[in-house]
Amino acid sequence: MSTGTPAAPSRPWHRVEDALLVAVLLAAMLLPLIDTVGRPFGGFHVPGGSAWLQKVTLALAFLGGLLATRAGAHLTLSTAELMAEGPRRRAASLLAGSVAAAVAAVLAWGAWQVVLANRTEAKVLPGGVPVWIAECVMPLALALIALRFAWRAAAHWPGRLAALAVAGGVFALSFLAGSAASLTWPLAAIVLVAALLGAPVFTAMGGLALIFFFSAGVPVAAVPAEIYRLIESPTLPAIPLLTACGYVLAESHASSRLVRFFRALFGWMPGGVAVMVAAVCALFTTFTGGSGVTIIALGGLVYPMLREEGYSEGFSLGLVTAAGSLGLLFPPSLPVILYSVVAGSREMSAPADELYLAGLLPGLLLVVLVALYGIWVGVRGGLKRQPFAWGELARSAWAAKWELLLPVGVVALFQSGLTSLVETAAAALLYAIVVEWWLTGDLTPRRGLPKALVKSCELTGAVLILLASAMGLTSYLVDQQIPDALLAWVQTHVTSPLVFLLALNVILLILGSVLEIYSAIIILAPLVVPLGAAFGIDPIHLGVIFLANLELGFLFPPVGLNLFLSSSRFDKRLPELYRHVLPFLLILGIGVLLITYLPVMSLGVLEMLGKR
Repeated sequence: MSTGTPAAPSRPWHRVEDALLVAVLLAAMLLPLIDTVGRPFGGFHVPGGSAWLQKVTLALAFLGGLLATRAGAHLTLSTAELMAEGPRRRAASLLAGSVAAAVAAVLAWGAWQVVLANRTEAKVLPGGVPVWIAECVMPLALALIALRFAWRAAAHWPGRLAALAVAGGVFALSFLAGSAASLTWPLAAIVLVAALLGAPVFTAMGGLALIFFFSAGVPVAAVPAEIYRLIESPTLPAIPLLTACGYVLAESHASSRLVRFFRALFGWMPGGVAVMVAAVCALFTTFTGGSGVTIIALGGLVYPMLREEGYSEGFSLGLVTAAGSLGLLFPPSLPVILYSVVAGSREMSAPADELYLAGLLPGLLLVVLVALYGIWVGVRGGLKRQPFAWGELARSAWAAKWELLLPVGVVALFQSGLTSLVETAAAALLYAIVVEWWLTGDLTPRRGLPKALVKSCELTGAVLILLASAMGLTSYLVDQQIPDALLAWVQTHVTSPLVFLLALNVILLILGSVLEIYSAIIILAPLVVPLGAAFGIDPIHLGVIFLANLELGFLFPPVGLNLFLSSSRFDKRLPELYRHVLPFLLILGIGVLLITYLPVMSLGVLEMLGKR
């Protein structure tokens, strides 16, 4: 879910921003690849490459956040979009934009204080560039983000000036840390209301952290300082690289080639077209990360095919909506890496490579359950099948060979031990660019490719800046021993691990339907991980349960993300979609319960490979 104000028309400085971000993204791809290629040749590498990659990732986070602000692509919990056009919606937009601008302005000042503090340490990057200069991207981007939020808060100058005035007032208030503790809860309430009305989640989390530190007399720089805990994560650069890989595929004609292949493979079966939809959507979601791209990219292609084959409108809508979240557990899915990064800072680590292995059988189970339901509907309805043809299968496989080889290559390269996760992600992005540019000709540097990379940077910026803001709020909660208090309460009232897991299923299902998946991981994982440790739940198994529940939450009424996307994509009312997705919700719910209470499904593969 993103902010609802349309992006402004493209301007010259927008093209400069786009070009800069694409250049930074390509640098993030090339730095690890140079190490990979140079390793067999005497260890040739970029001096200080890892340090430079950290700063490049920092730039991607904040410049991407600036781009996401321009495009209205920040992750939100907005209810303002449900309001009819009119004074109430304009007032909601003004409040949300004003609060967002105020929070971003204070964060910019805090980030500048961090830069000044680091300047005194006189650290230098390889090549002689002072570290503090590279870090200036934080305050500069946040200041520009604040101005953009104020600009987008209203359509006319009086509203924009009002938003700037609010931001300036809050900025001045930030210098009075500790002297106005009575304002803590009123300010927190305003931030939460603004979040419900459309202010991005990152401003809500960053704003709450600022307010709570403010009440404790701690300088506002405490929140931006937590960013370095994030940037130090060795797997973090894989997030923008794999996001870009998914968007390159989404902007090409890969979806058409994959649909043709899976139809040739499964079309002869009863319900074969439904099986094809489940398979191709799962594969596509694997690369696009459950961000809703699957429904947008594939919905218009597979929905008419289902209707032409004789499937009812209700089943077709339900299947496309449900299949849009399948594949979330397979490599190189982005939410798996994000969970690994967030959980890695808590008591129980969950390495991404082990999560991928553990998620194979559970992920396949969910895909197979949906496919079996499709077969049952096909048999019951006596729907026609297409004859199996080896020639068409071979031709379609040849046409889609490059896309089909990508997941195989990613898994093989990573599991070989020759490359790290970040190096594998860089190789995947390079592969996708080469395939869709040089080999298929779908995208070129003038047509399609820059658009795909820019759109990936929007999502990357939205996710990473949210994660950075969440680190500040998490730091305050840890300082106040909130997780410890929650843990003590749960241990007092819940004594059985089985009851704990059932309660976790219900909570994650409900919250997963309200929160966008990246927000849900960042907000909930730090609270869930220590609880799982207390009940002796294996951290890898807990991660699979967590992600499988969020996958199910996409379909849970009233506000599951896939429901909104399908409603928009197919112009259907939400209550109508609730009825159509109910069978899939029940089927996938059974699958999630099996995953939860049969840990051998998650841990069996790890045990076979000697990782447990």
